[in-house]
Amino acid sequence: MTIGLPEVPADRRGPEVITFGCRLNTLESEVMRRAAEAEGLNDLVIVHTCAVTVEAERQARQAIRRARRERPEARILVTGCSAQISPEGYAAMAEVDQVVGNGRKLDPELWRALAGEHARVIVDDVMAVRETAGHLVDGLEGRTRAFVQVQQGCDHRCTFCIIPYGRGPSRSVPAGTVVAQARRLVEAGHLELVLTGVDLTSYGKDLPGRPSLGQLVRRVLRLVPEVSRLRLSSLDPAELDPDLVALIADEPRLMPHLHLSVQAGDDLILKRMKRRHSRDDVVRLCARLRQLRPGLVFGADLIAGFPTETEAMFANTLTLIEDAELTYLHVFPYSARAGTPAARMPQLPKPVRRERAARLRAAGERRLRGYLEGEVGRPARVLVEAHGRGRTEAFAPFRFAEAPLPGGIVDAVAERVENDMLLGRAAA
Repeated sequence: MTIGLPEVPADRRGPEVITFGCRLNTLESEVMRRAAEAEGLNDLVIVHTCAVTVEAERQARQAIRRARRERPEARILVTGCSAQISPEGYAAMAEVDQVVGNGRKLDPELWRALAGEHARVIVDDVMAVRETAGHLVDGLEGRTRAFVQVQQGCDHRCTFCIIPYGRGPSRSVPAGTVVAQARRLVEAGHLELVLTGVDLTSYGKDLPGRPSLGQLVRRVLRLVPEVSRLRLSSLDPAELDPDLVALIADEPRLMPHLHLSVQAGDDLILKRMKRRHSRDDVVRLCARLRQLRPGLVFGADLIAGFPTETEAMFANTLTLIEDAELTYLHVFPYSARAGTPAARMPQLPKPVRRERAARLRAAGERRLRGYLEGEVGRPARVLVEAHGRGRTEAFAPFRFAEAPLPGGIVDAVAERVENDMLLGRAAA
């Protein structure tokens, strides 16, 4: 899902970041905001772009124009995946002062140089990058949940995806650095951490000894016992390692909610996408993990209207929602990205893509509503975030009638479902 939210209130003096895209972008936006603030770049607006869909890029350009209207005196810097892939397009916009590539945006030296550097385009070959940025973040402003980057880039070449060309090759953060960052975030007051990356389950393949994601998770939980809740961002169904499966089954601090990068429920479409799992693989994986840990809840990314998708193929994706018991869906109508193999395949009309995406979302809404209704009356542990809202361990949205103070984990009971959210009270 693409979002565009200012990370810093508009009325606060200091650099402003407008973020689109994934959880990793959210973390990186905070790193950039702090770097810019440390260098006194208070007139700077950073637009952090996403390249997953054409719509995400349209929204970014719209945000750039709006930022120029609202802050005519500001210096506008554009970065992120879309800026890395198409720097010339953003540099051609009259509203843009500078374009910075993904390979440079987290480099402290860049932000020190920006105080006097006015080169219009600062974009390197991201495919040549072999290390992750060595940054630590004490916390994310206004959030009780914090993200920890453990992996960057992707070595796979799904036919619909342009992101490897924006993020570069897969590379992992050494476990010691991850543990240090997790410890600092916990000490800053964060009760829930989310390990995130572009291709999270590929973690460790480039490190000495080739540690797995499961081994990393085990190490974090062992060496940072103060972590109350740990989550994982999107997982490839083809790559869950044995250590991770064992932790899902037995570790109560690893939350019972997994988000899978599924994309489709038809085997021929999955093959044309160059995915490495089948429809049955997803169904079996969900059933196996749910058997190991009853109450486990799954989310999934799904693409509607991929090139050559027939109505029967789409029906296989639609019925996968029930067959795999998927609860939280991120649905995208297929968006052709120039330079990808799928863009050269026979395309479906855009109205067909949108209509199929709407049907997937409707099916997902029914599944979510049924799940939430089943949680009414059951005890829940809720991490309260802001305005009396929070998330249960299984990631269900929860709103308190009495609005407890944010930042704590509260025993609660849901009394009813309202606007696809549990509404309830703290347990007596």
